[in-house]
Amino acid sequence: MSALRHALAIARKDLTIELRVREIVPTMTLFAALVAVLSSMALYVDDESARKAAPGILWIAIAFSGTLGLARTWGREREEDALRAVLLSPISSGALFFGKALGALVFVLVTECVVAPLVALLLHAPLFDHLGGFALVCLLGTVGFVAAGTLFGALTAKTRARDLLLAVVLYPLVSPALLCGVVATRDLFAGASLAEVADWLRLLAIFDLITLGGGALLLGPLLSD
Repeated sequence: MSALRHALAIARKDLTIELRVREIVPTMTLFAALVAVLSSMALYVDDESARKAAPGILWIAIAFSGTLGLARTWGREREEDALRAVLLSPISSGALFFGKALGALVFVLVTECVVAPLVALLLHAPLFDHLGGFALVCLLGTVGFVAAGTLFGALTAKTRARDLLLAVVLYPLVSPALLCGVVATRDLFAGASLAEVADWLRLLAIFDLITLGGGALLLGPLLSD
């Protein structure tokens, strides 16, 4: 219970800071919206082609904007050696990982709540006809993406080009989750039922478990000097 309490305290700290400074979420949302608008203008031919392109555009916007937020969350911990104070506190590395991941998950989900309706509007995607299934796919895909990004964000936070380096090491790792998310979203928009995309959901759930477990185990060694 103490680990859960510590994780929630870390997440609450990140969310409180963001509510005060409003730095990460507006930047992520603006970037994701820009990607969605430019991509829709470039790829729109007719309603049918736009619907087919919508899943790819949506997940590209989520991946690119999410990388910005994941890099910045750990950047805050590096400022004025704040991370050292956190590591000296009675908080386990697993609780720290889950707390940071939970805060980042909220940031990315808020961004998705803005960009998903925007993509649906611009590309005439039947998002609201499959809202429940899409929400489940989006949540499972985002959890794995955020978990991997939280781990590697800690690894790259010390570097000057952390945004670029994080993208280089993160995208190859999370490509299975992104591919599963795109295909499942495409099938849902094409009229498939939730049962018909169950295999993709299982793959996403397995990926989530691997990244969450690996992140909790590996964060401590990555942060040790």
